[in-house]
Amino acid sequence: MRHTELWKAVDQLAERHGLSPSGLARRAGLDPTAFNKSKRVASDGSPRWLSTESLMKALGAVGASLEDFAALAEGRQGHTAPLLGFAKAGNDGYFDDAGFPVGDGWEEVRFPGLGNEAVYALEVAGDSMEPVYRNGDRIVIAPGAPVRRGDRIVARTRDGEVLAKVLGRQTDRTVELLSLNPAYAPRELSRTNLAWMARILWASQ
Repeated sequence: MRHTELWKAVDQLAERHGLSPSGLARRAGLDPTAFNKSKRVASDGSPRWLSTESLMKALGAVGASLEDFAALAEGRQGHTAPLLGFAKAGNDGYFDDAGFPVGDGWEEVRFPGLGNEAVYALEVAGDSMEPVYRNGDRIVIAPGAPVRRGDRIVARTRDGEVLAKVLGRQTDRTVELLSLNPAYAPRELSRTNLAWMARILWASQ
């Protein structure tokens, strides 16, 4: 990737999240001028490259991955995914038994760099996954992807409850679901009450 492509991707990353470059830097805990155009060229006129530390802080601040950033830098097209709010996700008729979207009532949203994998998006409600996922954030779900301990996942119970959690310990009878917000205690669900789980791939504020 060229110098200009990397900095253009920073601008696009900020824009996708409703921020200016200085707003993105501020959210990442950096000097507000860190991503300004004046900082992209050294005093002698040579290109000043984006540091790995600054990039990772910026990606973490908006819940994006290196792959997402690479897609922006390389100009890859985004992926359109069905979108549903958490409140609706608890109702019957929106998912099949494997957690894939079905039925009407879905909107559409575009995300960068997700390829052709079957995915959909949910809009987060509540604060159990703060500070990583906030109320109103959109998370991209891959129902066909394998899930492992430590993965961020969405789970749906047979009672219609939809939960964004971290997958904890699994046994033949139970599944442990952890919250990133320490104010929420771990949940233990019986496998008989678990309709499906799906891995979270990406998030957008």
